[in-house]
Amino acid sequence: MDNPKEFSLDAILEDDPLGLLSEPKARAKGLDEDDRLALSFEEINGFIEKNGREPQKEAPMHERTLFSRLEGIRAHPEKIAYLKAYDRLNILQNVEIDSIEDILNDDVFGLLNDASEDIFTLKHVPKERSPLMPEEIASRKPCKDFAAYESMFKEVQKDLKQGKRALMPFQNEQEIYQDEFYILKGVMVYVAHKGALVKKNGKTNTRLRCIYENGTESNVLMRSLSRELYRDGKRVSRHEDKLLEPLQTIKEEDAKSGYIYILESLSTDDKIASIKNLYKIGYATTDVRERVKNAVHEPTYLMAPVKIVAVYETYNMNTQKFEQLLHKFFGKVCLNVDIYGDDGKRYTPREWFVAPLEVIERVIELIISGRVTRYRYDEKNETLVLSP
Repeated sequence: MDNPKEFSLDAILEDDPLGLLSEPKARAKGLDEDDRLALSFEEINGFIEKNGREPQKEAPMHERTLFSRLEGIRAHPEKIAYLKAYDRLNILQNVEIDSIEDILNDDVFGLLNDASEDIFTLKHVPKERSPLMPEEIASRKPCKDFAAYESMFKEVQKDLKQGKRALMPFQNEQEIYQDEFYILKGVMVYVAHKGALVKKNGKTNTRLRCIYENGTESNVLMRSLSRELYRDGKRVSRHEDKLLEPLQTIKEEDAKSGYIYILESLSTDDKIASIKNLYKIGYATTDVRERVKNAVHEPTYLMAPVKIVAVYETYNMNTQKFEQLLHKFFGKVCLNVDIYGDDGKRYTPREWFVAPLEVIERVIELIISGRVTRYRYDEKNETLVLSP
């Protein structure tokens, strides 16, 4: 019997009819190789965060692929250096190449594992989906416009060191606001966008655009971020929290100006009752309950009973101007409807606005803090956005 044919490393690399081991040709793509490398590494991070361990070689195909990618990254110091900013779990270590298997494992971009037609893929089989399963799984990816946020992170870190901000306990998703900072597992997170709230299976949720201090971003669900922050996170206080602490207690010499109130209509008229998130924002110098007791006879209250949603006592300020500022901010979503009074005349109330209650309350906070000019109301998505 002839001796088995011996193969050298060069022979194996040359015997590559499909060109799988050759340098891939440059093609016009949306992501460059650095981006693809970062994305592939972020998938490894996600696996470890979810399972509490590194991917193993003796495992199902997907996990085995992640194992090979991690080993391949560890074999290249230049890749380790590039991924340093993304290595939030400190998992990268230098590993020497000792065998052909190490070379084959260096498949960061998945070139050696085209699983699109593998025998484990089930086709034409309906998949059961849990009603609580999110429609999109969030994963971190490189933040293309991170330069626009980097200085903000540095400023907040400086504020923390100087005591102008503080780390506060995190309680629940009601404490997640757009344009606020949080600390998750030691990494600072900025909520750059908060989508419109959606109620599903009795629970309210939405997508967030979160920017991370390490240069990545994700579109995580609000409730998912809330769970992680509750387990291992903090919220960063606003810059004004400590500076305004002496103003939190009302003193005897403070002059009461009046009330800013938010009302909800209890009208049974279809053209009113069918409008979601309809609220009246007004001011009064007398008790609000006294003010609204004749609501069914006043066009300004839509000739119907109202529910008092919130009342804010104001001190040392022009309450009427405060109200006017709120009306101007929500001017584009002012209710435009004609109401006929008991006298038969037609009226057009101008103090009713279509916006979620939490957004209205947030704007009140922003007016008090002096930051309201940095925002505008996005009526399409029913959320606050930073002004350009």
